[in-house]
Amino acid sequence: MLARETQNKAMHWLGRQLSNHENPTTWLDPLIARINPMWVQAYTPARVEQVVQETADTRTFVLRPARRWGGFRAGQHVNICTEIDGIRRNRTFSLSSSPLLWETQGLVTLTIKRLPGGLVTNWLHDHVEPGTVIGLGEAFGEFLIPDPAQPVLFIAGGSGITPILSQLETMAAQDYRAPVTLLYFVRSDRDVIAGEKLRALASRYPALTLEIIHSDDGDVPRILNGEDLDKVPGLRGRQVYLCGPGGLMDLAGDLLHQRGVSEDRIHSTFFAPPAPAQLQDTEVGGQVTFARSDVRVGSEGDANLLEIAEAAGLTPQYGCRMGICHQCSCRKTSGTVINRLTGEVSGPGEENVQLCISVPRGPVSIDV
Repeated sequence: MLARETQNKAMHWLGRQLSNHENPTTWLDPLIARINPMWVQAYTPARVEQVVQETADTRTFVLRPARRWGGFRAGQHVNICTEIDGIRRNRTFSLSSSPLLWETQGLVTLTIKRLPGGLVTNWLHDHVEPGTVIGLGEAFGEFLIPDPAQPVLFIAGGSGITPILSQLETMAAQDYRAPVTLLYFVRSDRDVIAGEKLRALASRYPALTLEIIHSDDGDVPRILNGEDLDKVPGLRGRQVYLCGPGGLMDLAGDLLHQRGVSEDRIHSTFFAPPAPAQLQDTEVGGQVTFARSDVRVGSEGDANLLEIAEAAGLTPQYGCRMGICHQCSCRKTSGTVINRLTGEVSGPGEENVQLCISVPRGPVSIDV
């Protein structure tokens, strides 16, 4: 009995100490996690409240982050942190709920599709249940609703509907008056994510025109075509938001440009890595100096700086590993790198670079 009272007093004291410090040190985290994982300080812990099966391969995870989390804007991403087989893994996902849910109930949702061979998505589907605590990073991203209100066209494919769910719920709650059209492409009715929610939104939100298009209907696969866009009133005056497979996004971009929609009106976000640029430069690779760690390692070919660092036994911070979240950004103090996505070559001096998409071209020094 005395031991239990002592433990309760210790937990109460520790909780008060953590709540009284904005930026406490994290060296006690392993101990804290055993007492209460929601007190961990290295990241924002979020407890899973509910798991909802959306389709055969997609689930929505309802999370309750610790109150110190900074919140988000509709359409933004977040990095999650999980420990799988003793190794901490980070991945980037879009938030699928409206910020209003966080503001009023302290909850957020992530709608995640199981990917064949995907380490983290499969682990989430197979092991996460109510009561599980995962790590949550601060929200980021510029896939944001126009302000002030303007006519909008959303084009989504498959799980690319995720950030758009957040945006549509927010627009409905804000009584966003400008016309809004959603063209949502799925293989079949069984693959519609959040179908009931979308139809409920369309029924109560008169500004929204919803069209769910099944690509497997008929003998020939149904894809986005010019007629779909020609039916959208005032297309050239719309802000257009694209999220889905690369093929759909490329096709949408071509069709929009053909119809006179200017590039500055087209916004896109990726839920898979964008196609890398073909590096024509034969001089990629070189000696990389990780100055702070006093590690020097040679590289050949188009391995990026993050891969080179990890192969050398270093553990730099990273998130999405696809050039979106900027968590792996650090200072290049000398040398030249090539952006793996765009093919652009950096200057030779000091600048911030993203480890996950930067390939050395000759000797490079990095502050890691």
